[in-house]
Amino acid sequence: MKFLFISLASLFVSVSAWAQQASCSVGELSLQVNVASGRASYSVTYAGQQLVKPSPVGFNSNIGDFFNDISLVSSDVTDVVVDYSLDRIKTSHVHHDARELVLHLKAGQKLFDVRFHVSANDVAFRYEIPKQGETASIRIFSEQTGFRFPDNSTTFLCPQSTSMVGWKRTKPSYEEEYVSDAPMSAKSAMGHGYTFPCLFHVGDNGWVLVSETGVDSRFCASHLSDYKGDGLYQIAYPMPEENNGNGTVEPAMSLPGVTPWRTLTLGNSLKPIVETTIANDVVKPLYSSLNTYKYGRGTWSWILWQDGSINLADQKQFVDLAAAMKFQYVLVDNWWDLNITRDSIPELVRYANQKGVDVFLWYSSSGYWNDIEQGPINCMDNSIIRKREMRWMRSLGVKGIKVDFFGGDKQETMRLYEQILSDADDNGLMVIFHGCTLPRGWERMYPNYVGSEAVLASENLIFDQHHCDREPVTTCLHPFIRNAVGCMEYGGCFLNKRMHRSNASGNFRRTTDLFQLTTTILFQNPIQNFALAPNNLDDAPAVCLDYLRSVPTTWTATSFIDGYPGKYVALARRNADKWYIAFTNGTDKPMNKSLDLSQFVTKNQVVKFYYDDEKGNPQLKELKIKDPKKVPFKLLPNGGSIVICDIQ
Repeated sequence: MKFLFISLASLFVSVSAWAQQASCSVGELSLQVNVASGRASYSVTYAGQQLVKPSPVGFNSNIGDFFNDISLVSSDVTDVVVDYSLDRIKTSHVHHDARELVLHLKAGQKLFDVRFHVSANDVAFRYEIPKQGETASIRIFSEQTGFRFPDNSTTFLCPQSTSMVGWKRTKPSYEEEYVSDAPMSAKSAMGHGYTFPCLFHVGDNGWVLVSETGVDSRFCASHLSDYKGDGLYQIAYPMPEENNGNGTVEPAMSLPGVTPWRTLTLGNSLKPIVETTIANDVVKPLYSSLNTYKYGRGTWSWILWQDGSINLADQKQFVDLAAAMKFQYVLVDNWWDLNITRDSIPELVRYANQKGVDVFLWYSSSGYWNDIEQGPINCMDNSIIRKREMRWMRSLGVKGIKVDFFGGDKQETMRLYEQILSDADDNGLMVIFHGCTLPRGWERMYPNYVGSEAVLASENLIFDQHHCDREPVTTCLHPFIRNAVGCMEYGGCFLNKRMHRSNASGNFRRTTDLFQLTTTILFQNPIQNFALAPNNLDDAPAVCLDYLRSVPTTWTATSFIDGYPGKYVALARRNADKWYIAFTNGTDKPMNKSLDLSQFVTKNQVVKFYYDDEKGNPQLKELKIKDPKKVPFKLLPNGGSIVICDIQ
């Protein structure tokens, strides 16, 4: 593990009462704040290049305008040491120095603060609002909070969906296609802006990843607006139509209160983007747990065998598959209440436990905001029924739940996420969310949270050949964008050649088996439900099965090596005393590259080397490293390679 140590000599803060300015620097990153003509703005420079131009801060509320008539009263700065351990993110221990610059502002006669958290490659900021005399609550109507980029910037963005469309009117659910390297002037596909996270390439000068964190029951989740012109995007709140119109668009909270953190990760390369931990650095656990949770790999029938597999006989086959693969879990998907029945679930749990396998059960978030009929429904949205259901699961020894089909970012929905998590922890249950919003620091905030979809995930390969065709590109996007800010429960790693129960019909997989194996390293989530089927025990290469029997799902460190979003990625993750290095080609052309692996291997060290042969068949050999700085790789189109090595 590398710790980041920064000399205090490199940290600088200044305030000029006359110029109404403040600044804060850590290493090569410098934050500047300016108050002029009654408006406040911030900008960020990295390595001498301004990557974020002067951008507005402020908001409007039912108790006043906190955007106009702004003056800087004072400011203060605090040295901060970020130090915590967390076993469910891309690195198990985080330690670095940071600074927090707090601006004490006045909007007319009303006081509020803007707190900036600044570290070597990250800036996070939020509004902190004190009680205003006798006024002890607030509704925030809108924010002017913005992010302004230089004219030469291009974007990697996922459009926000229209509300109440898609399957059973469940959108938005963060499942649209990213558009790569688009000009800022491009409009979002549906005219509603973009879901977090959002990646910007500032010409040859650097990269900026924008997101938010610390969203809980006290606020709504937000997204980026459509392009406003002059390089500017702004914070946008949920649409009124979300959740079938139920719940307010405007978040409300008691005073004193704070908004979520908006985050920027900056660098002159993609390394800090991939490795950032800012989503968890600025939040705190919301409750402690008396439970010990075990992470690992799982099987699930639905991804290939679909709804027809949710019966007792098929689920026992997937329990047997999990046992044969030394996996820890089986996920029983929708309709189990009808097709297996509650009376038979205890039999399934006992059968799994006898095989050394534990059970996750699927639930709909359900209720009055969509048309979902897949059961169980009307359980998770009612506190009385939810608690009864969770006590029943605890009595059986069920270890977790997957809750699906949320479809909205309103504060009311954020409350539901938190209630499900809190009640689940009371009953020793881990929680995966599906058809859901982006996790925003939830790994640290909620001890039983173990993943979210919030991405155009593996199920789409079953539904449409187009998604199979795009799989190589999207796989090579996620380490830089979606998975950079939070756990991603993708449910991938297919060994079927066809996306169907028979493995003889359905959509064609375009990628090699080795490409699929690399996703076990590229995609970070503590519970990994892989897309295997019982037939794979007979028709999949033994080298792949042996690899999957031992690949970990938790990591002590993550290190970016090389790549470009949507084209290729080389990424290393460490577990215990081994490095797992994945190199993935997302293009339809062969790729020959030499990678500098000197951080991981030494000269003459012997490593495990997984690769595609000329016919695309997976191979494993021992490879002696000649030059750690120039390790050659030859990747097939849509292919991959893996190196596993002991830490020296």
